[in-house]
Amino acid sequence: MRIFYNILLLMVAIPGLLFFLLKMLMTGKYRHSFFQKLGARQKHLLADIPAGKRVWIHAVSVGEVTAAAPIVTALKKLRPELRIIFSTSTETGQGMAHRLIAGADALIYFPLDIPFAVNKMLNLVRPNVFVLVETELWPNFLAACCKRGVLSLIVNGRISPRSFKKYCRTRFFWKSVLRNIDEAGMITDVDAARIKQIGLSDFKIRVLGNAKYDALAAMASPALHDDIARRFNVRKDEKFLVAGSTHPGEENAVIQVYQELLARYPEFRLILAPRHIERTRDVINLLRQADLNEMITVTEINSGRPRQDEKVIVVDAIGELFKVYSLATIVYCGGSLVPKGGQNILEAAAWGKVIFYGPSMEDFSQEAALLEDAGAGIRIANTRELLTGITQLLSDPQDLRARGEKGRAVVRANMGAAERYAEMAIRWIDQRPKTEG
Repeated sequence: MRIFYNILLLMVAIPGLLFFLLKMLMTGKYRHSFFQKLGARQKHLLADIPAGKRVWIHAVSVGEVTAAAPIVTALKKLRPELRIIFSTSTETGQGMAHRLIAGADALIYFPLDIPFAVNKMLNLVRPNVFVLVETELWPNFLAACCKRGVLSLIVNGRISPRSFKKYCRTRFFWKSVLRNIDEAGMITDVDAARIKQIGLSDFKIRVLGNAKYDALAAMASPALHDDIARRFNVRKDEKFLVAGSTHPGEENAVIQVYQELLARYPEFRLILAPRHIERTRDVINLLRQADLNEMITVTEINSGRPRQDEKVIVVDAIGELFKVYSLATIVYCGGSLVPKGGQNILEAAAWGKVIFYGPSMEDFSQEAALLEDAGAGIRIANTRELLTGITQLLSDPQDLRARGEKGRAVVRANMGAAERYAEMAIRWIDQRPKTEG
């Protein structure tokens, strides 16, 4: 199966390389990561790591880095002598890792799943254990780890309904890939059942919870709120509708609701954060078409332009949304009024906010169920229900605050997964002596 996989890789390699090169030349994207993903320009990052057992932890991008941060902290607390090498696949993930990952001996880019790049990086890192955050399976990398005696683990394992369908279609292939996994710690029973159905042996699967609860509860600090309030020049009388991680088709609904709110509550402001910041220009055009011309972007604020009386703030910078949620009076979380499976509602809940979202929450069904039970998560079917729900809560500020606090309590009550994942990794680290690459 892996031979067939590598033939397919070879077939897409040339157009893929051309794509990356064109992107680098035209936009500057991938300029800092492309050659590192081939195994180049990273040797110096690993040269001065002291002797000791090595754990390679991989988190694809921003969301996975957030989940990994408390696991790294727990590992270093339990075993300070461990040498931790932390990798990401994306440049935004790498930036987040530099901000969140304390205690790592090196921050690197994960190699493309091409044999020569994989082997070069394994020779440089020489890990005892490889820890994959969430579930992104790379056949060549995992096979190379197995061949070298490097133990491979999954932590905070999640398989979304869409990913599950894709895996099931080619289960014959993924079953062989999963033989290289020594143990998988999954978030929920549903995730555990899915990875078992794809092909991982039952005795290798454990349900250990979601480490993102630990990360978000620790990150939601008054200092972070004060910093964003100062930068955005927030006045005491202002209220904010924060629409986070919106997709095409959702901004129109949010804008319509905001205009209704503004007519009733002149002090209301809108903070709009598209899921993909490259859509910023489209979002700005939609705002202008709605005659919401008093706007400013986060990039402009960060560049030194002070916010004055602008009614709308467009979040066009990575790594700001979590802090922005702290300003919210009400939150709408995107990817849910359109069939995208939803986005992470825990970030807003960690700040004690009530979150509205649409019917498409398949990727965050457990989180939605917990928040709905607490009254802090409210599912709506359309724009009208969103406006009605918001206005009802605004008419009862005491109920709004109480619901938000119950949501915050849910986040805190579900903490502890990070330490369980750290203990799982340590059990495997102690199982075998160091493997020389």
